[in-house]
Amino acid sequence: MDIVDALAARSGTTCVVGAGGKKTTMATLANRLERAVVTATVRIPIFDSWVARVAVTDDPVAAVESTTERPLGVVPEQERPDRYRGYDPETVDTLAGVDAPLLVKADGARMREFKAPSDREPQIPSRADTVIPVASVHVVGEPLDDERVHRVDRVAALTGRERGEPLRATDVATVLASGEGGRKDVPADATVVPLLNMVDDAELEATARDVASALLARGDVPRVVLAEMRAEDPLVDVVEP
Repeated sequence: MDIVDALAARSGTTCVVGAGGKKTTMATLANRLERAVVTATVRIPIFDSWVARVAVTDDPVAAVESTTERPLGVVPEQERPDRYRGYDPETVDTLAGVDAPLLVKADGARMREFKAPSDREPQIPSRADTVIPVASVHVVGEPLDDERVHRVDRVAALTGRERGEPLRATDVATVLASGEGGRKDVPADATVVPLLNMVDDAELEATARDVASALLARGDVPRVVLAEMRAEDPLVDVVEP
């Protein structure tokens, strides 16, 4: 199994949420898929360097159907020099009918390694086939603080941990498995495949396996993917029930 199949991203609409490697995950998938289309329902940093072209357009379906360049990015506006604006989820749903695998950034994390979503996110299209909640295993054992975690108070509420306390493997699993965390607003018929990223040594792999075991005990997920998305071969392992 390769990373694309492990994450159930070979076809359809795949939404990436969470923190700790969303952009790297999307870039990795985009460059391993045939004819991939990349977009967002939230703000997305400039990503021209890892796609063949970015089309700024109010009609993403027409842009996809009129070009053969892939991976192709489609966005409605360059909001600032360093980022694009995303489409509303209903517009992204119209792209589900095109003959191309679609990758969607569906929330933000301000460069942190772990997060819980706000009331306004994630922005997941109703026709999403796969949702990938991402977390970095580097946060396990680190303090629950703003340096590493986006929306500390929400993570604290879900886990029962106090600000500044070390995060445990079970805490990461709790957030990823929660309907107010990694599974928030996921369509009923979508597949959820959690991704534990930044597994870059044997110790972190052991930590990731602890998270995966706790996750499989809590959530209705088919498997948990362990990866180092910056590596040439990013897939470390697939943990199944």
